[in-house]
Amino acid sequence: MTDTVRGLVPILATPFQPDGTLDRAGLRRVVEFQLDSGVDGVATFGMASEGFALTSAERRVILRDIAEVVAGAVPVVAGVNGTSNATALEQAREAAEGGAGTIMVLPPFMVKPAPDQIVEFYGLLGEFAASSGIEVMIQDALGVTGVAMSPSLLVELSKLDGVTSVKVESPPTVPKVGAVVDAIGDESEFTVLGGQNAQFVLDEYARGSVGTMPACEFPDLLAPILTDWTAGRRSDARAAFARILPMIVHGLQPGLAWAVHKEILVRRGIIEHATVRAPARPLDAAGRALLDDVLAPLQLSRPGSNAGAGGGVTAS
Repeated sequence: MTDTVRGLVPILATPFQPDGTLDRAGLRRVVEFQLDSGVDGVATFGMASEGFALTSAERRVILRDIAEVVAGAVPVVAGVNGTSNATALEQAREAAEGGAGTIMVLPPFMVKPAPDQIVEFYGLLGEFAASSGIEVMIQDALGVTGVAMSPSLLVELSKLDGVTSVKVESPPTVPKVGAVVDAIGDESEFTVLGGQNAQFVLDEYARGSVGTMPACEFPDLLAPILTDWTAGRRSDARAAFARILPMIVHGLQPGLAWAVHKEILVRRGIIEHATVRAPARPLDAAGRALLDDVLAPLQLSRPGSNAGAGGGVTAS
């Protein structure tokens, strides 16, 4: 399926004003930054988007703004995190109406489903997607949902109509990516992507992944690394990746990840405020100083500046 999401597909942050309202101008700049960085798609309502803290009305506005800026240049993925068949289907309809071409769907998790219920759930979403001209991406995120999906279950789900991909972010991701890729075989059009802020992206690619969905503050740094990797320049890719890995890991801190993503976006001049919504927590002064220490070796430039090759962020 030629529209199936693959490559570098960042999860967009949702910028807020200091009073907690949506910063729509900031969101547009975030999207433009992704496009200028050469991404292969953009995604919203994932964990890095603070999708858990958005109202239904805000989700509609956000998706409409993203689709307007993207204007068909790359696929748009919208997260679905409904906790029942009915609520997930409602979110799927709104995503399709808002311009998403793929829905990234968490399994129900408030009441833990049995394996046969998971198949039924994704079958229902897949039928809707196939009839609506969109696709379903399974979001395998044990840490978030507490719902374990084995490689064999993911292979079973890959055979459902409308279900075209999976984002594997249940650690350890690398062996699970390999197990799913090996099981579906070379003839399958089902695609496997990684998450976890691209922490193990090169190893995931080595095991057969064809995409990654990290946070959105460093697509200009990651894109050339993935280009080097896919072109066979693996030593160059690993050397460049090792350079940005401390920043990636810093953005994986429970409770603080959203603040880290946004603080970097502020330093890059893309958004004005690092406001997060509870229960996410802002960085305190000491946390911001530690982030400065992590970023300093990268000498990160603001987008559009004439920084040296490989990108960088000049902390402001």
